[in-house]
Amino acid sequence: EPFLSPLKGRRPQPPSSATDFQLKPQLRMASVGRLRVAVIGAGAAGLCAARHLLARADTFAPPTVFELTERVGGTWVYEDRVGTYDDGRPVLSSMYRDLRTNIPKEVMGFPDFPFDKSLPSFVHHTEVRKYLEKYCDHFRLSDHIKFSTTVDSVQPVTTPKGWQGLAWDVTTSNLTGQKQSVTERFDAVMVCNGHFYDPYIPPIPGLENFKGKLMHSHDYRSAEPLAGMSVVVLGAGLSGLDIAVELARVSSQVTLSHGQPPLRCILPEGVSQAPAVERVLEDGAVQYQGGEQARPEVFMLCTGYRFTFPFLGEPELGLRVQDHLISPLYKYLLPPAFPSLFFIGMCRVICPFPHFHCQVQFALAVLEGTVTLLSRAQMEEEVAQERDGQLAAGVAERHLFRLSSAQWDYARELAQKGGFPALPPVTQSLYEEVGQQRRQDPRRYRERQYRLVSDTQWELVE
Repeated sequence: EPFLSPLKGRRPQPPSSATDFQLKPQLRMASVGRLRVAVIGAGAAGLCAARHLLARADTFAPPTVFELTERVGGTWVYEDRVGTYDDGRPVLSSMYRDLRTNIPKEVMGFPDFPFDKSLPSFVHHTEVRKYLEKYCDHFRLSDHIKFSTTVDSVQPVTTPKGWQGLAWDVTTSNLTGQKQSVTERFDAVMVCNGHFYDPYIPPIPGLENFKGKLMHSHDYRSAEPLAGMSVVVLGAGLSGLDIAVELARVSSQVTLSHGQPPLRCILPEGVSQAPAVERVLEDGAVQYQGGEQARPEVFMLCTGYRFTFPFLGEPELGLRVQDHLISPLYKYLLPPAFPSLFFIGMCRVICPFPHFHCQVQFALAVLEGTVTLLSRAQMEEEVAQERDGQLAAGVAERHLFRLSSAQWDYARELAQKGGFPALPPVTQSLYEEVGQQRRQDPRRYRERQYRLVSDTQWELVE
């Protein structure tokens, strides 16, 4: 059962070192005139960045998008295998076979490119991949994507020819053929490499003592191999709850272990709740907070993912990257010391594609000069004040990038300052309605079908 791979010492990383090939980089210089922007990743965020860069040809040269794999779609590209490929590269996909979206297509898509109206509201993940491929074709993005290319390093350069005296040397290596290393200079960089591929393993005392099958949801593909088994699922976020529902359908005995107050939603038969796992004892038993013990056959960690940027010199950039946090980022987007480096899509608990749509346009407004940034010191002070306010309000540090209901004011602020149309109110309205339905009945909320009536109204289709 290869998908039940051991977790000890496991930190999957994309290939990241040009020195592995021992080839001297060739330097390609930026062109004079329009701004050159590098985009790292051809998932939804990277495609969105490329689309808007191409639309502003007076200011920006055609973008260069670097994509590690051979196709677009990022996390929406399903891969049946887990662990590593035959060449030793890690499998980055965290998609599972039967996943359907938990946000209806009516508000999930990019505002300027709706999903096919004939599809159900909650689509299978393959439809999202097809949607992104259509988006790529419609805006003619493929010619600007360098596939099978790893980004080895992104280095800031002080130069009077750069944007506000700053440029970026991006060193990449092609994973096919001679694996030649190339360095190109850009005026700005958009980091769109996602954050759903490097599993976060919580520091549970005694985890190495567990004698059953230990896995992270990153390596979960389908429920059948776990049919009839006892499973402790740690984490009651969207993935943990969704996987628990799937496992219940194959007669697994599932214990949903989490640190929240007991969920009041309708859970399937065979799914119970327990406090968070506190430790694993020497005899292999898991112990919950409060002292109760259990001996499941499978211990599945639905504990999220780490932020990983192997191509960045974080200390050099004045950035601190932790498991679920990167700081300081002004407006969750840019380091105050290097305001032409943008991190797209780092926030969690959001409506992702519309969120990317707003972040990208705000970033381009910064580069165009539509947005006048505060000084570095002022931006750092604002970031620190917001952080301190959240912590004082009881928000755990690992949740500082969880926007949830705050995403709407954030999106409106970006639109207002960036000078582009705000998201239609119906996006928030339907997103929140579905969230309420999901909390009430995670088993059946996807059976509902919706239709947008206007920018402010939606209706339930009977």
